[in-house]
Amino acid sequence: MHRPSSRLTRVAACVAALLAMQPAALQAQRRDPFDVEAREYLGTPRSEAAVVRALDFLASRVQADGHWLSGNYDRDAAVTGLCVLSFMSAGHQPGRGKYGAFLSRSVDWLAESVQRSGLVFRGGNTGQPMYGHGFATLALAELYGMTHRSDLRTKVEEAVRLICQSQNKEGGWRYQPQQADADLSVTAVQVVALRAAANSGIKVPADTVKRAVGYIRKCQSKRDGGFSYQAGQDSSGPARTGAAILCLCLCGEKESDEVRAGIKWLQTHSFAKNEWTYREYYSYCMYYCTQAFYQIGGESWKNWFEPTRDRLVGEQQKSGSWKDGPGEEYATAMTVLVLQVPAGLLPIYQK
Repeated sequence: MHRPSSRLTRVAACVAALLAMQPAALQAQRRDPFDVEAREYLGTPRSEAAVVRALDFLASRVQADGHWLSGNYDRDAAVTGLCVLSFMSAGHQPGRGKYGAFLSRSVDWLAESVQRSGLVFRGGNTGQPMYGHGFATLALAELYGMTHRSDLRTKVEEAVRLICQSQNKEGGWRYQPQQADADLSVTAVQVVALRAAANSGIKVPADTVKRAVGYIRKCQSKRDGGFSYQAGQDSSGPARTGAAILCLCLCGEKESDEVRAGIKWLQTHSFAKNEWTYREYYSYCMYYCTQAFYQIGGESWKNWFEPTRDRLVGEQQKSGSWKDGPGEEYATAMTVLVLQVPAGLLPIYQK
């Protein structure tokens, strides 16, 4: 009477043993790609609460038409793009939830900012046009990937076309949408925007990416492995080194000698030893370095993010904002994006 039950027990035991013997790589393939525990999630209750307060602050500052002001910037596409991305990084979507109504207006504001040339620009008091264009294109690409709105696809395609047409002979970009000189800072945001566009299904010419990678490599110091503002300067800094590492990783160069040397430079020139160089462009620097270390992962990621997370949470204002030169809205959006990197909710954050 009990033999069938005994046989089933033995079979179950054998199955369990076989499952236990599966290669770790096979088990990793079966993980849910949106399982943040599998992504080295290092958020804490304090950092999560800080993000909630920050988003409430940004929600209180949005204009009636859906855009944000920040400091002296009254119609900057980058500021609004970054603010929209900060909400998306915490799982909020246009048209849904308590932030949905104004986020829908923000998406429309960004889409309506795309000019006939493809440049995402509104005029007024803004930063350099290609900075704004890059961050706004990144936001539009992430939004298109989320919503699949056909009108957004057209806007992203136009914005990508302008980026490709503006690439100079060296492979980089500069402040204006024209083929002139180049710098690593403007180049980085165009590369990230192109990666986001490609992730969402927009065609990006392989040659454009190849030439951009070539320019980034030219900005690396042969002396110390860090990256400079422009090719041939040999003046390494943390913000541009983080930006370069991120771009190289996003372009499939994670295992390259350039990335290894760049990470070594950041670890050697740490925040604790060189705080003033990190605070020169603080929010911007934290944004790129955090994403760079996240792409690398492991102990390097943990050693970077845990002290960065705790420091940023401690620097939050009572209003829920953070402060930096370009204004509270900019700094708050950037800091939310930093704290939300390990959540992996934005496609551009995924490894």
